[in-house]
Amino acid sequence: MRGGLAAYNERLAREFMHMGDEVTIETFSLQYPSILFPGKTQYADWPAPKDLIIHVSVNSVNPFNWLRIGLKIRKQKPDLVIIKFWLPFMGACFGTIARLIKGNRHSRIISILDNLIPHEHRLGDRVLTRYFVKPIDGYIAMSDSVLKDVEAFDTEKPRALCPHPLFDNFGALMSRNEAISQLGLDPSFRYLLFFGFIRDYKGLDLLLNAFADKELEKLPLRLIIAGEFYSDSKPYLELIDKLGLKNRLIIKTDFIPDQNVVAYFCASDIIVQPYKSATQSGVTQIAYHFEKPMLVTNIGGLPEIVPHNKVGYVVEPDASEIANALKNFFTLYRYQEFSENTKKEKEKYSWSKMVNAIYDIFERISV
Repeated sequence: MRGGLAAYNERLAREFMHMGDEVTIETFSLQYPSILFPGKTQYADWPAPKDLIIHVSVNSVNPFNWLRIGLKIRKQKPDLVIIKFWLPFMGACFGTIARLIKGNRHSRIISILDNLIPHEHRLGDRVLTRYFVKPIDGYIAMSDSVLKDVEAFDTEKPRALCPHPLFDNFGALMSRNEAISQLGLDPSFRYLLFFGFIRDYKGLDLLLNAFADKELEKLPLRLIIAGEFYSDSKPYLELIDKLGLKNRLIIKTDFIPDQNVVAYFCASDIIVQPYKSATQSGVTQIAYHFEKPMLVTNIGGLPEIVPHNKVGYVVEPDASEIANALKNFFTLYRYQEFSENTKKEKEKYSWSKMVNAIYDIFERISV
């Protein structure tokens, strides 16, 4: 599988292995049926990692598969099963597998929660989430807002807050000149980066309106939009035409392979996340790894991760506020100041802290 969830699970598995644990990943044979998947493909076009044991096994829509996988893991009797939960759609699949595993009266099940209440609401979300949480023994939330959401579904089981660790698996830092050259960009411009799957809640429209600001237009700036459309692209392309931005944008709306991520971040001066809804974001943790300043909106857990005026800006989800912060950044040359601060701030987000938080919850679960 490709994308942030797969990258997270692989990196977490390596940290457990580093701590001396034996780890197996049960990944998807089918994650989303094609009718529900907005992208071009769910699968990576590069080889699977050779240092991990990964079984391609779980079909999210086939109940017979859930029974087979649940019974297989129940028989194996692992000490700990970790389920990453990000979408109620997965509640029936994960909830059934978890119930079957618990039949061995040995395995403890902990869920790392990206979201419990999704950004884009659908009928049946709460029913599916309740079905999922019932067999779970403990929770790790990666933002305070998600930790509070747990209360709506479970008030008793152990839970902890541990921020999303650094995404340090996209390679070492490279120089700006090398990154600019690799991407074929003009070094006379400074670059802003909007990175990741494009969904309506991520606020690309706010950023486009902000970037159309007349004072920003006078500066030698270009906006890189790097990520695949997971929402209808038409409104965004129409907005770009309406605002006359086409010549000021670098648009790369294919999926960005893991090995190319480094160049996009290292070529950019600031990473912009103008989200309208959020809990936490893996993009901030990629930015920290590459020691890049950030602009985020005052939504969900983002202000917890990005200290305002220290490693970047926290603004309201408003185009004029985004534009004003960008003008402050580029006219006052704050890159060096913010970048230096990211080096100190990122020390908080180690993978060992996440593993230790999971160990702690594990010890608090009674079997």
